[in-house]
Amino acid sequence: MFGGPPPPPSKAELARQVNEANQTLNFAYATCTLLYLSPLAIDYAMKLFSR
Repeated sequence: MFGGPPPPPSKAELARQVNEANQTLNFAYATCTLLYLSPLAIDYAMKLFSR
């Protein structure tokens, strides 16, 4: 608003932001996979130990 737009990010800042975004997506994918497989693992463990 006052003084114009901020300066564009440097190449190092852009690389850090891209790296952080990739890490966030990888963590989200891993979390989704774990949450999807957890009921199957619990069911398998219950069947395994109920014998």
